[in-house]
Amino acid sequence: MKRLSASDYKRMSWKNGKGETVEIAVFPPGASMDVFEWRISMASVANDGAFSLFPEIDRTLSILSGHGMSLTIDAAAPVLLTMDSDPLRFAADVPVDATLVEGAITDLNVMTRRGRFAPSVERRAGSFSVRGCERGETVYVLATDPVTVTSAGETVKLEAMDCVLVEEDASVTAENIVCYEIRFQEAAQRSTER
Repeated sequence: MKRLSASDYKRMSWKNGKGETVEIAVFPPGASMDVFEWRISMASVANDGAFSLFPEIDRTLSILSGHGMSLTIDAAAPVLLTMDSDPLRFAADVPVDATLVEGAITDLNVMTRRGRFAPSVERRAGSFSVRGCERGETVYVLATDPVTVTSAGETVKLEAMDCVLVEEDASVTAENIVCYEIRFQEAAQRSTER
């Protein structure tokens, strides 16, 4: 189990220059916005506006704080996304306009290159256990509040927005908290398992 501290996350400007994103993890390590295979980030959104476009990328978006926002994706009917909503997956290379419900929000943004990695983002609440990764899979758990997690006899204290990388053949157990379980599986690996 590897802890990633929120204080160490990388900060950078949005692609459209209208805000700032906080990069939690990216693959390959150190990859730029143009060549990443997958990426986990957070952003504070203080104003209504259009999302940046990312060719051949899919997004999965969750609300970490605030009253939520309404998304108009590719001119479809607006979708309301709040802290209680399931993570929402949509194409990042179509027009998306966001309207805040009532003030600024912080979101969790998981992006994957289409056809290379299949993402799974799940909101977990209360007491739960997350199993370790399988072959061709990478698993992270993001804590929204301070929590102590245990894995294979090891105990790690996480602060709000810290993350852990769950190692192979391990499991993470947490109690009385909302966390996000984020999995990436290589698309080629998924197709061979069917």
